[in-house]
Amino acid sequence: MALQFLSIRTIFLFLLVLVATEMGSIMVVEARKCLSQSHSFKGLCLSDQNCATVCLTEGFTDGRCRGFRQRCFCSKPCLKV
Repeated sequence: MALQFLSIRTIFLFLLVLVATEMGSIMVVEARKCLSQSHSFKGLCLSDQNCATVCLTEGFTDGRCRGFRQRCFCSKPCLKV
């Protein structure tokens, strides 16, 4: 009887630990970034800071100089639909 009680207790403890570890798992997913070329930036984009400032005025969250032709591209998190 004692052996049966011990194995039931062991199984219960194992299941409890299994459920607890599954509940503690959190998946972190980064939001995708939507890119758009700036409509207000003029000339060659030589400074990421200037690009980001112009992008903020256009309603974006960030901006970077990109590509061979050094254009200003604005970015913001994509909305889920």
